[in-house]
Amino acid sequence: MSQNKLIWVAGLMSGTSLDGVDAACLHTDGIDISGFGPSAYVSYSAEEREILRSGLGKWPGDPGLNAVGAVVRDLHMQALQRLPNVDLVGFHGQTLAHDPQNGRTHQLGDGAELARLVGTPVVWDFRSEDVAQGGQGAPLAPIYHWALARYAKLSEPVAIVNLGGVGNLTWVDPQQPAESGLLAFDTGPANAPLNDYMIRKLNKPYDENGVLAAQGTADPNVVARFLLDDYFVRPAPKSLDRDDFPYISSLVESLSVADAAATLTAIIVAGVSQALEHMPQYPKQMWITGGGRKNRELMRLLQSALPMQVCDIDEMGFDGDMVEAHAFAYLAARVAHGLPTSFLKTTGVATPLSGGKVSPVGIG
Repeated sequence: MSQNKLIWVAGLMSGTSLDGVDAACLHTDGIDISGFGPSAYVSYSAEEREILRSGLGKWPGDPGLNAVGAVVRDLHMQALQRLPNVDLVGFHGQTLAHDPQNGRTHQLGDGAELARLVGTPVVWDFRSEDVAQGGQGAPLAPIYHWALARYAKLSEPVAIVNLGGVGNLTWVDPQQPAESGLLAFDTGPANAPLNDYMIRKLNKPYDENGVLAAQGTADPNVVARFLLDDYFVRPAPKSLDRDDFPYISSLVESLSVADAAATLTAIIVAGVSQALEHMPQYPKQMWITGGGRKNRELMRLLQSALPMQVCDIDEMGFDGDMVEAHAFAYLAARVAHGLPTSFLKTTGVATPLSGGKVSPVGIG
């Protein structure tokens, strides 16, 4: 594909919160956003979610991945079938393990197989090369956030925070080139520990609207103890695996369910608050994306804790449910055009890198 050609791309994303597959169309040349197309969502059933959970922490070659791979393939196929035909597909796959300190990351999903099945070229395996080159392999959405801020015609910096399974933050100055106008890193746990707790204690997938957390009282000692983790003093950029804080459940085990939910929610807020220390300057606005923005108690606590306006990204005219799917559509276009997807200040990779494999139709 020639550089600067506008194409329609479908982005596919299944995050570490394990709720379902987001699929969304984007019209882009890999630099600017021209328009947004249809989107679709396929929810995981309780059984499918448990199959995916069985794969968490596993690496290629580990036993038990065939069933996980089948769920990933079939649900992503279903999501794609709900969209119109496109020129290209960006397929993130399902993150099962992420250990950049030891040079490895694992997103399960075969993009070459998907290209054969759908008859459309697929860009996939976005993170491996970044990790191989000494980067964190995450977060990868920042370059899309840069394009999003430019699309919104912003003249000042903005912070965009995705609260999925893990929290990640992008500081964007849209008046600067991407290489100098971005800083990004994971802020800490987001919905994953809270969702896991809700499933374990109440057999519910999440704390809907933060109702349970709002009924409880956060334990400040637990929050302060959690913030002593070495992760929070490491310089940015930095990234996390979904399960990098395995002890977090033990910190709230003695609390009532409402207090535990309140404390796990307060930990999310504390991670975002700590992240402000890394910003070159405080922006006037922070846009929240991902499932966390639907948690009213979490949003209330963020606005109370942070020295800027906290907005649901939907209020800015964007579909907050599809930001990451759009991001991987945008990344796919950049890879197809040979443009960099990660930078020193987003993943720590030494030089700008175009990660990802392109699988043409019919080629394995």
